[in-house]
Amino acid sequence: MRCFSVKKLKENGGEKVGKRIAEFVRRETVLSVAAVLAAVSCFFVTPDEEYLGYIDFRTLILLFCLMAVMAGFKQMGVFRILSAGLLQRVKSGRGLTLCLVFLCFFGSMIITNDVSLVTFVPFGLLALEMAGMEKQICAAVTFMTIGANLGSMLTPIGNPQNLYLYGRSGVSAVSFMALMLPYAALSALLLAGAVFLTFRRETVSCQVERPAAPPKQRLILYLALFAVCILTVSGVLPEGVLLVIVLAAVLADRKELLAGVDYGLLLTFAAFFVFIGNMGRLPQFCAFLESVLTGNERIAAVAASQVISNVPAALLLSGFTDEWRELIIGTNLGGLGTLIASMASLISYKQIAVRHPEKKGSYLAVFTLWNAVFLAVLLAASFLME
Repeated sequence: MRCFSVKKLKENGGEKVGKRIAEFVRRETVLSVAAVLAAVSCFFVTPDEEYLGYIDFRTLILLFCLMAVMAGFKQMGVFRILSAGLLQRVKSGRGLTLCLVFLCFFGSMIITNDVSLVTFVPFGLLALEMAGMEKQICAAVTFMTIGANLGSMLTPIGNPQNLYLYGRSGVSAVSFMALMLPYAALSALLLAGAVFLTFRRETVSCQVERPAAPPKQRLILYLALFAVCILTVSGVLPEGVLLVIVLAAVLADRKELLAGVDYGLLLTFAAFFVFIGNMGRLPQFCAFLESVLTGNERIAAVAASQVISNVPAALLLSGFTDEWRELIIGTNLGGLGTLIASMASLISYKQIAVRHPEKKGSYLAVFTLWNAVFLAVLLAASFLME
C-alpha cells in the first residue's frame, strides 16, 4: 500500500513538472527553441574560454536598462496620460483610429514596439468599445500593431533587432535613421491610406478617463535615466556606467519595477549568441549559409523572420554576413507577414483573445491579409528605391 502511494505520488509529481515545462514552452516558445539550439550546438563545439566572447554584453545591458526605464514610465501612467489627452479631442471613428494607430507608430520609435503595444492596445480597446466601434476592433488593432512594428524601424532603439544591428554595424545613429526614413515615411502614408479606406467619418464620443499626473520628482528621474540610455546608445557613455546608474536609481525608487523587465528576451539573445558563436566555428556550416545569403540577404532576412521572427533572424544571419544595410531593412520589413514575424504582434493577439475571444479567428484573418499587403508593397518599394 505504501509503495503504491509513493509510486502514485511520484507520478503526480511528474505530471505537474511536465505541465509546468509545457506551460513554459508555450509561454516562451522562442526562448525554448533558442535554448535547445544552443545546447545542441555545444555538442559540436566543446565549451571553452571562447564562449565568453560570444555574448554581446553591450546589447544585453542596453536592452535591460531601456526595459527597466520603460517599466517606470508605464507604472506612472505617463503613456496613458498622453494618449487620453489626445483621444479627448477626437470626434470621428476614423479620427479615433488614426489617433490610436499613430500613437503606436510614433510611440514605438522611442519606447519600442513591445512597450507601445502593451501600453496602447488595452487602452485602444477600451476607447473603441466606449465609442461603439466593436465591429471595427479587428481592423483597428491590426493597424495599431502594424503601426508599432513599422514605426519602430526608424530608430536604433525602436526594437531589439535594431539595437543589436546598430551596435554590430558601427553606423552612426544619423546614418541608421537616414537609411530607414524613406520606409518609415512610406509606411505612415500607407497606414493613413488604409485607415481612410477602412473607416468612415461617423461621429463618435470617446471620453476616456485621464489618470492622475505622476509625481514630478519621479518623472524627472526617469526622464534623466532615459537620457542616460540615449547617451549610451550614442556611444557617449560606457554601458557599465549606465547599468550602475539605472540599477541604483530603480532599486532606490521601486525595486519591483525590475519585474517588468522581459528576462525571457534577454535569455533568448544570450542563447542565440551561443548558437551563432558555435556555428561560426564550423567551417562547413559557415560556407553553406554564406553561399545562401550572398546577394540574397534582404529576402533571406524577410523569409527567416516569417518562421522564427525578426529578432532571432537578425541574430542568426548577422553571424554570417557583413551586409548590415540589407539585414536592417530585411528584418524590419520581415516583422510584417505572419503572426510570429514580429513577436510584438503576439501582444495584440493575446489582448484580443482575452477581451474578445469570439473575434480571434476574424482578427487573425484581417491581420494576415493586411500584413501581406503591407509587406508586398514595402518590399517591392525597397527594391525600387535602389
